[in-house]
Amino acid sequence: MESHITQISRDDLEDLREAFNKIDSDNSGFVSDFELQELFREASFSLPGYKVREVIEIFLSGDTNKDGKISFEEFVSIFQELKSKKFSETFRKIITRKDGIRSFGGTSRKSSEGTQHSYSDGEKVAFVNWINKALAKDPDCQHLLPMNPDDESLFASVRDGILLCKMINLSQPDTIDERVINTKKLATFTMTENLVLALNSASAIGCTVVSIDAHDLMAGKPHLVLGLFWQIIKVGLFADIEISRNEALISLLADGQETLQQLMSLSPEELLLRWVNYHLRNAGTSTISNFSEDIKDSRAYFHLLDQITQEEQEDYKLRVKIEMSGLSERNLDKRAELMLQQAARLDCRQFVSPMTNGINPADIEPETNEEKTFRNWMNSLGVSPYVNHLYWDLCDGLVILQLYEKVNVPVNWKRVNNPPYPILGANMKRLENCNYAVELGRDEAHFSLVGIGGQNLNSGSRMHTLALVWQLLRRYTVLVLSDLGDGERVGDQIILDWVNTTLTKSKKKTQISSFKDKLISTSLPVIDLIDAIAPGNVKSDMVNRGVKGVVKADDKLNNAKYAISLARKIGARVYALPDDLVEVNPKMVLTLFACLMGHGLKKVNR
Repeated sequence: MESHITQISRDDLEDLREAFNKIDSDNSGFVSDFELQELFREASFSLPGYKVREVIEIFLSGDTNKDGKISFEEFVSIFQELKSKKFSETFRKIITRKDGIRSFGGTSRKSSEGTQHSYSDGEKVAFVNWINKALAKDPDCQHLLPMNPDDESLFASVRDGILLCKMINLSQPDTIDERVINTKKLATFTMTENLVLALNSASAIGCTVVSIDAHDLMAGKPHLVLGLFWQIIKVGLFADIEISRNEALISLLADGQETLQQLMSLSPEELLLRWVNYHLRNAGTSTISNFSEDIKDSRAYFHLLDQITQEEQEDYKLRVKIEMSGLSERNLDKRAELMLQQAARLDCRQFVSPMTNGINPADIEPETNEEKTFRNWMNSLGVSPYVNHLYWDLCDGLVILQLYEKVNVPVNWKRVNNPPYPILGANMKRLENCNYAVELGRDEAHFSLVGIGGQNLNSGSRMHTLALVWQLLRRYTVLVLSDLGDGERVGDQIILDWVNTTLTKSKKKTQISSFKDKLISTSLPVIDLIDAIAPGNVKSDMVNRGVKGVVKADDKLNNAKYAISLARKIGARVYALPDDLVEVNPKMVLTLFACLMGHGLKKVNR
């Protein structure tokens, strides 16, 4: 072995073996090349996040027999080379010399020496142009827009939190009550409040923000800003790629080859890929299998645009004619620019013809608020894979097992089957995971799981899945209260008593008898509680208290929106929705008051 290779201690070698065995779930003695990224993560070796595929190509130099399988010895060889100073210098040159790639060192005291983050100029420019257009007419953003795509203004634009709040509402309308956003006479404290509001609201719509805080955003850390922007934008872009909200997508059902249930289980990315191929087949051209290599020559885009315009206008005279001559351009950059010029001429709407394949759209049940809340909560914690469908994406038990770890229930990962599952017996592997998930819930978490078996989770049973997931969310919510109370178990009555005691001490007239109290539908107990634990945040003129104790339906909803956003602004990570208050959903009401109690007790203990 060459002299520049770093030697590995016996302890490190044992750690590497443990990491390798965890990824080598079938005990074959090998991992596949596509598992390398996860393997190095298990080995606690941080790598720049940009263009993982290019990095993997470098890793594969250690695959000595070129079989696409990496043995433990080959993995150790790769690890040694990565740790070596010589390779580190070479690698840094590789990632910094790419056109349009910016690299910078770690920006926190926790960042180890030599840690690098990176981002692409193209990504930044795309975000800037998108934001400039989307918020061009917003009066609260005029001091920030338009941003210059050629400088670093994007990273400075998030400093006061306003832009982030507006972006969240663009992706998921009414997530934030904009009456709560600080827009005038901004100081560091009020800007921090906006950023806390934005982060907690982003979490509520399913963005993973566990490694980001207000100080990171105020400092404009590029990789964190871009990562958060992309998550927010992606939520909005994919919102309508969901069959219950866009019935025309039923047209993508493969005739005689799959059921509606199978189609509905596809992720938005998979549906989008199928939608693109639907049009490419109609154009008589080649289909694609990914959104990277297969589209970089812009040919698929040209044909897609042409198909869209043909279906968009029945009147030929009114139809936008796509100029296809760009296909003959040999320079890929120039061809891409010609394609974008054609795309700019379109006002894209819904393009799949509403042919329902004999399926009644009324049979498609839309996602409930409760299901949406549970799903967003899971995604905000960074579970993998991303949960697009609450039932189908939990049917192999992996997400549930990750959630157990989030609520301090130990998981023996050696008992867990990880994908890719074998072709024969795949569902049995998933079922084993689900059985283990039920076992943990019953024996370790002490959940009430009477009548719930692994087969119920595996089959996507709505009732049984919701019963388990609710108990996980409840445990997660009250966990912080147990920590504050030196491990004392916190029950519903303790939370209820704290709410009423806090209201009384602050001379508030509102009291609740239970989490089903009809007064909660007005949101007044929540608003008064926020005023009690964070004085000065509630603007009385924004609160509708009704006449003689009667609050109109519209006023109840406005109060609920105000209350939820206020709770997030003062620092409570609330997943409940305004409708949960108006309809007095006792489960979600409990989580809201528990979050406020946790925040209130933290302030007292400081």
